[in-house]
Amino acid sequence: MTEELHTCDLTSASSDTEETLEAVKSRVMESEQPIFSVLGGDVKPLKVPPVPNTCVGGASSPTSDNESGIFSVESELCVEHEAELDWFCGTEHKLICSHCAIVGSCHGHTVTPVATRVTAVRNQLVDVCEKMQLQALRIERFIDQTLTAKEQKLQAAASQAREQVLAQVNAAREALEEEEQRLLEEVQREEERVEQCLLTQRAHWNKALSSLSQTRSRLVHTLTHTPDAQLVTSVQEIAERVEEAEGVGEPCDTDILNLNPNCSDSKLLRGLWAAAVLLGPNAYGSSYLKFDERTVSPLLSLSEDFCTLTFLRKKPRQSPAYDPARFDSWPNALGSLSMSSGTHSWVVDVGQSAAFKVGVCYASLERKGSGNEARLGYNGQSWVLSHYDGDYSFCHAGRKVPLQVARRPQRIGLLLDWPSQTLMFYEPESCAVLYSVTQHFSAALLPACAVTDRSITILH
Repeated sequence: MTEELHTCDLTSASSDTEETLEAVKSRVMESEQPIFSVLGGDVKPLKVPPVPNTCVGGASSPTSDNESGIFSVESELCVEHEAELDWFCGTEHKLICSHCAIVGSCHGHTVTPVATRVTAVRNQLVDVCEKMQLQALRIERFIDQTLTAKEQKLQAAASQAREQVLAQVNAAREALEEEEQRLLEEVQREEERVEQCLLTQRAHWNKALSSLSQTRSRLVHTLTHTPDAQLVTSVQEIAERVEEAEGVGEPCDTDILNLNPNCSDSKLLRGLWAAAVLLGPNAYGSSYLKFDERTVSPLLSLSEDFCTLTFLRKKPRQSPAYDPARFDSWPNALGSLSMSSGTHSWVVDVGQSAAFKVGVCYASLERKGSGNEARLGYNGQSWVLSHYDGDYSFCHAGRKVPLQVARRPQRIGLLLDWPSQTLMFYEPESCAVLYSVTQHFSAALLPACAVTDRSITILH
């Protein structure tokens, strides 16, 4: 891009003036600036140094920029100097001629060649339009994928909540008819709430998408059809449109678009349902539940029926054969029953032991080493009730919750309800709940035990 400035003959060969004009023509504006800086006129300035007051006249030929695709029209002439308005004064935000910048009213102001100014504004508009297009694509994906998936997930979650409520109510139908109705209505209200949120989100982002598309279309039209002179003087209007588009914002997923799992929870229902299960014929669980011999620590001995673990005060001289499933440092052992659905309960006789742990863990629990990764209750993969030094506590991920136990239980029952993701510890004789935890279990669970005093036994 070139700019030609014509000057009349001076009284003397002023080489200084020629050098000044050459300096003005050779410096260009940096175009990599924020859009509002460009539209607001905060472009990297070109300072025109003062020159002697000379007579400047004549009009330069119209400029064009074929390489950048910028078309030009015949410009108006400066009223004062009758020269082409081929410069833009950033100080006064108006078109001027070169003589205005050198010896006229804009002498010493921040000036920029019109072609350079137009190029910068157009480049910024191209960037803005590309960003708007990408934003529009993100909104479309949010509408088509995220919101649609949320609707499907909502239906599945609501259906699962209904089944959970109905399954629990069936255990004590006569006493829970009113509670059943209340919970179903709560699930219905929660489903309607989430559905309304999804509808609102869909309507909002559809409107935002439409607004963004319209604004982008107008800017594209401005970009392709507006003459140079009109374009550089319309920056305020362009800035307002860009600001309006930026106000659309970015879509984001939130918890309000999910069904609240607590809507189907009831202390009354859970207590009565647990009592019905624990007092039923299957309170002691499956007769197939035993300890897995492969997992038993060398610090423990396993009975012939695979149901009793006994702590060995003296470590045996000969260690068992290496097995990747065996705990080699902590006195742990896992049950043989993998649980990933349905309702399971089992009872452990702990009457002879003063130090034990009973609970569940993932099959992926570390088996080797003396670190917390293999220590029951000290990692995120195990949940246990612990008794040590006369105190009872619930342990998970290294955090202990002290438990108030009225009397020392001889037996501890465990109830795992997979549909409601609930693990409960209770005393079978009184059906007193010792501790209950609701947790999102991401994989199948195995019964887990540890003992450092005497023995514990799985009862059938």
